[in-house]
Amino acid sequence: MGVTMRWNPDSIRTVFCIAVVTTALAWGPAAALAAETQRAVCELEPGKSAIQFTLEAALHRVHGAFALKRGTLVVDLDTGKAEGLIVVDAASGDSGNRSRDQQMKASVLEVQKFPDITFSPLHVDGHPVRDGAFEARVTGILQLHGTEHQVVLDTHGHLVGERLTVTFHLLIPYVEWGLKDPSILFFAVSKQVDVAVTAEGAVTWAAQ
Repeated sequence: MGVTMRWNPDSIRTVFCIAVVTTALAWGPAAALAAETQRAVCELEPGKSAIQFTLEAALHRVHGAFALKRGTLVVDLDTGKAEGLIVVDAASGDSGNRSRDQQMKASVLEVQKFPDITFSPLHVDGHPVRDGAFEARVTGILQLHGTEHQVVLDTHGHLVGERLTVTFHLLIPYVEWGLKDPSILFFAVSKQVDVAVTAEGAVTWAAQ
Protein backbone atom coordinates (compact mmCIF):
# COMPACT_ATOMS: atom_id res chain seq x y z
CA MET A 1 0.00 0.00 0.00
CA GLY A 2 1.00 3.62 -0.05
CA VAL A 3 1.53 3.61 -3.84
CA THR A 4 -0.46 6.33 -5.61
CA MET A 5 -1.32 5.84 -9.27
CA ARG A 6 -2.63 8.30 -11.83
CA TRP A 7 -5.04 6.09 -13.73
CA ASN A 8 -4.78 6.34 -17.53
CA PRO A 9 -8.11 5.36 -19.12
CA ASP A 10 -6.42 4.92 -22.50
CA SER A 11 -4.34 1.98 -21.29
CA ILE A 12 -5.75 0.60 -18.00
CA ARG A 13 -9.25 -0.49 -17.14
CA THR A 14 -9.81 0.31 -13.49
CA VAL A 15 -12.82 -0.07 -11.24
CA PHE A 16 -13.87 1.09 -7.81
CA CYS A 17 -16.39 -0.62 -5.51
CA ILE A 18 -16.75 -0.69 -1.65
CA ALA A 19 -19.34 -0.31 1.08
CA VAL A 20 -20.27 0.83 4.27
CA VAL A 21 -21.16 0.59 7.05
CA THR A 22 -19.84 1.55 5.31
CA THR A 23 -20.39 0.76 3.20
CA ALA A 24 -18.19 0.94 0.06
CA LEU A 25 -14.55 0.09 -2.04
CA ALA A 26 -11.58 -0.16 -4.43
CA TRP A 27 -9.80 -0.06 -7.82
CA GLY A 28 -9.27 -3.13 -9.96
CA PRO A 29 -7.45 -3.60 -13.29
CA ALA A 30 -8.78 -5.54 -16.26
CA ALA A 31 -8.65 -5.35 -20.06
CA ALA A 32 -7.85 -2.21 -22.05
CA LEU A 33 -10.40 0.57 -21.53
CA ALA A 34 -11.87 2.53 -24.40
CA ALA A 35 -10.69 6.13 -24.38
CA GLU A 36 -14.18 7.55 -24.10
CA THR A 37 -15.01 5.49 -20.99
CA GLN A 38 -13.90 7.41 -17.92
CA ARG A 39 -16.13 6.18 -15.10
CA ALA A 40 -16.62 2.85 -13.36
CA VAL A 41 -20.05 2.29 -11.81
CA CYS A 42 -20.67 -0.53 -9.35
CA GLU A 43 -24.01 -1.68 -7.97
CA LEU A 44 -23.50 -3.77 -4.85
CA GLU A 45 -25.70 -6.82 -4.31
CA PRO A 46 -27.01 -7.14 -0.73
CA GLY A 47 -27.59 -10.88 -1.04
CA LYS A 48 -23.95 -11.50 -1.97
CA SER A 49 -22.34 -9.07 0.48
CA ALA A 50 -21.54 -9.72 4.15
CA ILE A 51 -20.85 -7.30 7.02
CA GLN A 52 -19.63 -9.14 10.10
CA PHE A 53 -18.45 -7.79 13.44
CA THR A 54 -16.41 -9.10 16.36
CA LEU A 55 -16.45 -7.57 19.83
CA GLU A 56 -13.94 -8.79 22.40
CA ALA A 57 -15.45 -9.48 25.82
CA ALA A 58 -13.95 -10.48 29.16
CA LEU A 59 -14.72 -14.20 28.90
CA HIS A 60 -15.65 -14.62 25.25
CA ARG A 61 -16.05 -12.94 21.87
CA VAL A 62 -19.32 -11.59 20.53
CA HIS A 63 -19.80 -12.29 16.82
CA GLY A 64 -22.57 -10.87 14.68
CA ALA A 65 -23.58 -9.39 11.37
CA PHE A 66 -25.42 -6.50 9.74
CA ALA A 67 -27.25 -6.43 6.42
CA LEU A 68 -26.43 -4.24 3.45
CA LYS A 69 -29.45 -2.28 2.21
CA ARG A 70 -27.97 -0.95 -1.01
CA GLY A 71 -24.81 0.49 -2.48
CA THR A 72 -23.86 2.45 -5.57
CA LEU A 73 -20.34 3.66 -6.29
CA VAL A 74 -18.94 5.75 -9.12
CA VAL A 75 -15.25 6.43 -9.71
CA ASP A 76 -13.49 8.74 -12.15
CA LEU A 77 -10.81 6.46 -13.58
CA ASP A 78 -8.47 9.30 -14.47
CA THR A 79 -8.46 11.26 -11.19
CA GLY A 80 -9.50 8.71 -8.56
CA LYS A 81 -12.36 10.93 -7.38
CA ALA A 82 -15.21 8.81 -6.03
CA GLU A 83 -18.86 9.33 -5.19
CA GLY A 84 -21.89 7.26 -4.27
CA LEU A 85 -23.43 5.86 -1.11
CA ILE A 86 -23.33 2.56 0.78
CA VAL A 87 -26.21 2.01 3.22
CA VAL A 88 -26.21 -0.56 6.04
CA ASP A 89 -29.35 -1.41 8.02
CA ALA A 90 -28.50 -0.62 11.65
CA ALA A 91 -31.60 -2.46 12.86
CA SER A 92 -30.43 -5.69 11.22
CA GLY A 93 -27.66 -6.26 13.79
CA ASP A 94 -27.74 -9.89 14.92
CA SER A 95 -25.33 -11.58 17.35
CA GLY A 96 -27.50 -14.62 18.03
CA ASN A 97 -28.78 -13.40 21.40
CA ARG A 98 -32.18 -11.72 21.12
CA SER A 99 -32.07 -9.86 24.45
CA ARG A 100 -28.54 -8.61 23.87
CA ASP A 101 -29.37 -7.51 20.33
CA GLN A 102 -32.44 -5.61 21.45
CA GLN A 103 -30.36 -3.70 24.00
CA MET A 104 -27.63 -3.04 21.42
CA LYS A 105 -30.14 -1.57 18.97
CA ALA A 106 -32.10 0.41 21.53
CA SER A 107 -29.34 1.70 23.85
CA VAL A 108 -26.13 1.73 21.80
CA LEU A 109 -27.08 2.24 18.16
CA GLU A 110 -30.45 3.88 18.90
CA VAL A 111 -31.82 2.62 15.61
CA GLN A 112 -35.14 4.45 16.01
CA LYS A 113 -33.23 7.73 15.63
CA PHE A 114 -30.42 6.48 13.40
CA PRO A 115 -31.73 3.62 11.22
CA ASP A 116 -28.85 3.68 8.74
CA ILE A 117 -25.06 3.44 8.82
CA THR A 118 -23.59 4.93 5.65
CA PHE A 119 -20.31 5.27 3.82
CA SER A 120 -19.65 7.94 1.17
CA PRO A 121 -16.44 7.38 -0.83
CA LEU A 122 -14.33 10.42 -1.73
CA HIS A 123 -11.11 9.18 -3.33
CA VAL A 124 -9.27 6.00 -4.28
CA ASP A 125 -5.54 5.27 -4.63
CA GLY A 126 -4.46 1.80 -5.67
CA HIS A 127 -2.41 -0.55 -7.78
CA PRO A 128 -2.75 -3.99 -9.39
CA VAL A 129 -1.16 -7.01 -7.69
CA ARG A 130 -1.61 -9.88 -10.18
CA ASP A 131 -4.13 -11.12 -12.74
CA GLY A 132 -7.44 -9.54 -11.85
CA ALA A 133 -6.36 -8.77 -8.28
CA PHE A 134 -5.71 -5.36 -6.75
CA GLU A 135 -5.08 -3.45 -3.55
CA ALA A 136 -6.47 0.01 -2.91
CA ARG A 137 -6.76 2.69 -0.26
CA VAL A 138 -10.23 4.22 -0.16
CA THR A 139 -10.89 7.48 1.68
CA GLY A 140 -14.45 8.36 2.61
CA ILE A 141 -16.96 9.48 5.23
CA LEU A 142 -18.53 6.95 7.59
CA GLN A 143 -21.71 8.16 9.26
CA LEU A 144 -22.53 6.27 12.45
CA HIS A 145 -25.06 7.25 15.10
CA GLY A 146 -25.65 10.59 13.39
CA THR A 147 -22.01 11.73 13.33
CA GLU A 148 -19.51 11.74 10.45
CA HIS A 149 -15.96 10.36 10.59
CA GLN A 150 -13.36 10.30 7.83
CA VAL A 151 -11.88 6.82 7.47
CA VAL A 152 -9.36 5.12 5.20
CA LEU A 153 -10.07 1.55 4.06
CA ASP A 154 -7.22 -0.71 2.95
CA THR A 155 -8.99 -3.04 0.55
CA HIS A 156 -8.18 -6.21 -1.36
CA GLY A 157 -10.21 -7.24 -4.37
CA HIS A 158 -10.62 -9.28 -7.51
CA LEU A 159 -12.26 -8.50 -10.82
CA VAL A 160 -13.51 -11.31 -13.08
CA GLY A 161 -15.28 -10.04 -16.17
CA GLU A 162 -17.84 -7.58 -14.86
CA ARG A 163 -17.97 -9.14 -11.37
CA LEU A 164 -16.09 -7.42 -8.57
CA THR A 165 -15.41 -8.77 -5.05
CA VAL A 166 -13.72 -6.62 -2.38
CA THR A 167 -12.78 -7.35 1.23
CA PHE A 168 -11.48 -5.21 4.08
CA HIS A 169 -11.35 -4.85 7.87
CA LEU A 170 -12.20 -1.70 9.81
CA LEU A 171 -11.60 -1.13 13.53
CA ILE A 172 -14.25 1.28 14.86
CA PRO A 173 -13.62 3.06 18.21
CA TYR A 174 -17.34 3.38 18.85
CA VAL A 175 -17.10 4.62 22.46
CA GLU A 176 -14.60 7.32 21.44
CA TRP A 177 -17.06 8.26 18.69
CA GLY A 178 -19.80 8.92 21.24
CA LEU A 179 -21.76 5.66 21.40
CA LYS A 180 -22.75 4.20 24.75
CA ASP A 181 -20.34 1.74 26.37
CA PRO A 182 -22.25 -1.58 26.34
CA SER A 183 -20.13 -3.23 29.05
CA ILE A 184 -23.12 -3.31 31.37
CA LEU A 185 -24.90 -5.42 28.74
CA PHE A 186 -22.07 -7.75 27.71
CA PHE A 187 -20.02 -7.62 30.95
CA ALA A 188 -16.60 -6.07 30.20
CA VAL A 189 -16.14 -5.52 26.47
CA SER A 190 -13.68 -3.76 24.21
CA LYS A 191 -14.26 -0.10 23.39
CA GLN A 192 -13.74 -0.80 19.70
CA VAL A 193 -15.32 -3.28 17.32
CA ASP A 194 -13.69 -5.10 14.41
CA VAL A 195 -15.79 -5.05 11.24
CA ALA A 196 -15.02 -7.42 8.34
CA VAL A 197 -16.68 -6.71 4.99
CA THR A 198 -16.98 -8.76 1.83
CA ALA A 199 -18.80 -6.88 -0.93
CA GLU A 200 -19.77 -8.12 -4.36
CA GLY A 201 -21.32 -6.29 -7.26
CA ALA A 202 -21.69 -5.78 -10.99
CA VAL A 203 -19.54 -3.20 -12.77
CA THR A 204 -20.51 -1.11 -15.78
CA TRP A 205 -18.43 1.43 -17.71
CA ALA A 206 -19.66 4.89 -18.62
CA ALA A 207 -18.43 8.03 -20.36
CA GLN A 208 -18.29 11.31 -18.49
